[in-house]
Amino acid sequence: MNSMRFDAVLLSRDAEGLFWMARYLERVENLARLIDVTQSFESPGFESDAWFGLIRINADEENFAARGFSPEAEQVKRFYLLDRGNPTSIPAALEDARTNARTLRPLMSTEMWRQINMFHRFVSHLTPEDLEGDALSRLCTRLKDGVQAHTGITEGTFYRDQGWYFYELGRLMERADQTTRMLDIKYTAMLPRDGEAKRVAELTQWNAVLRAAAAYHAFRRRHRANFLAEDVVHFLLRDPSSPRSVLLCIRRVESHLDDLRRIYGLARGAEAMELAEYLRELLVEKPLGRILPMGLHDYLDTVQVHIQKLAAAIGRAFFRDWRPEAPSSGQLQTQG
Repeated sequence: MNSMRFDAVLLSRDAEGLFWMARYLERVENLARLIDVTQSFESPGFESDAWFGLIRINADEENFAARGFSPEAEQVKRFYLLDRGNPTSIPAALEDARTNARTLRPLMSTEMWRQINMFHRFVSHLTPEDLEGDALSRLCTRLKDGVQAHTGITEGTFYRDQGWYFYELGRLMERADQTTRMLDIKYTAMLPRDGEAKRVAELTQWNAVLRAAAAYHAFRRRHRANFLAEDVVHFLLRDPSSPRSVLLCIRRVESHLDDLRRIYGLARGAEAMELAEYLRELLVEKPLGRILPMGLHDYLDTVQVHIQKLAAAIGRAFFRDWRPEAPSSGQLQTQG
């Protein structure tokens, strides 16, 4: 029996809009998590170092300096929470998500559109006072809740046709990218130099990494006693059941690309499927015990480059006027 569906044709610009709307909203939640955790775990006397880690995660060193900011905690907070001219800020990401949503209005449920507008309005009215003291933690909670509300409303109301697959592809690609960025920067910053430093890192900063990835409680279900850095790296990169693990995200990308080919006859994704398969194998082919002594950074850099190549292949296959060049390593991808 032929299982291929013949729904209404999805325009390439709508597929692209759904992909990027999901990416930008996922980016908002990830950045809110990083900001919240950075404030919670910053070390007295080293606040600037902790906050500048966010700049490094987003490869924003040049952008940050060019916009006149200095490497201080308050400046980093303003750069990501108030600066609408910074394309990697939360207000800019939410503005881009809403711009895409406006073009997608005929495809979206009323509830999805209403929630994005309310969320956008809230973020557009943020003030410097919202970034001070305990108010910042409350703000980050509201930002995370706003994205999660969007995710829940979308899950419950968005029609499961081709558009759903492109929305999911965007969310998964952004999540995989952000997990590798966060792990790379935090792991490099926390390499222990002696026994005491290792103990402190395991008790504090590795907990921060897990909380930034919304993985702390799930991780503790697998590792109830003392754990090693290798355990955290494995969980975030390779755990088959953790929602934010890179491996789970890439496996789901593979599945969605296959469904688009098999169910909807979209055969142009062959290159993307090959890259997704290669990336999945790259994630599991070597034991981490062999990778860590040689340097996790180089390995994660390779993974990140292939995530960007995979996103570019999806764009070339299905979207209009996709720029064929993938960004250089470390740069966040944005909509062309």
